[in-house]
Amino acid sequence: MKNLKLKSARAEMDLSQEELAKRVGVSRQTIGLIELGKYNPSLSLCLAICKTLSRTLDDLFWEEER
Repeated sequence: MKNLKLKSARAEMDLSQEELAKRVGVSRQTIGLIELGKYNPSLSLCLAICKTLSRTLDDLFWEEER
């Protein structure tokens, strides 16, 4: 499932995938794959992304039940 919440939060802070990747210490491709739902990041990477985007794990990585 695509992570549109991550993509939206990144866009709100006016960060490119490349800029976010540099801040959290991964490649741009990794951020792209996370946003596409094709890569399951480690907890430490999730936390680094949350800290950089000033969001919580729930904000960015929790899927609501339908």
